[in-house]
Amino acid sequence: MSTQSPAYGLWGLVLLNSVLFILFAFSFYKPHSRRDWRSFGMYSAFVVALFTEMYGFPLTLYLLSGWLAQKFPGVDFLAHDAGHLLEVMFGWRTNPHFGPFHVLSSIFIFGGFWLLAKAWHVLYHAQRESRLAMTGPYAVIRHPQYAAFVLIMFGFLLQWPTLVTLAMFPVLLVAYARLARHEEAEVLARFGDAYRDYQRRTPAFFPRFGGKGASRQAP
Repeated sequence: MSTQSPAYGLWGLVLLNSVLFILFAFSFYKPHSRRDWRSFGMYSAFVVALFTEMYGFPLTLYLLSGWLAQKFPGVDFLAHDAGHLLEVMFGWRTNPHFGPFHVLSSIFIFGGFWLLAKAWHVLYHAQRESRLAMTGPYAVIRHPQYAAFVLIMFGFLLQWPTLVTLAMFPVLLVAYARLARHEEAEVLARFGDAYRDYQRRTPAFFPRFGGKGASRQAP
């Protein structure tokens, strides 16, 4: 990594990648309500901040340059691959795209997009039929779409951690949890006991492994 030339100031790549990942998520999520747009907007802001540092201006690398140079001598932190900080910090000195954290990040990112697509398909049909979404991913957790955005953002953090996105991540977790609570209040007002029963049987964000799924018990 120490022989690579600087690879920043590529604002076209910032724009291209930001638009690509935002539109890709939009094609699955399709926000309608104000709450939908808020959750999608938070994800979009995270993506823009990420690619700004990945290809535009490496703020994190500049701010930490002194400490990084002292701890990891011989690494050119102006080279693009050095932005894969977890690979650098744990001693991976070959192509970082094949490093363990990058591979793991790809699993989280693609898994998140898969979950987002599956959840939207179930929710779309449930809304058209004016019924609760309790099958597919909704049989495992109550808020798979919010969980999907978290998986995607966590995957990006593993791949390219920055001070800005690390600061944003816990804030977005709290924001998604609050959006989920407001959403559940509205669904409770509409479906009443049916949703209360679904709540008792199905965790909000983390699957209950080994338990019975909501879809098996749904009337």
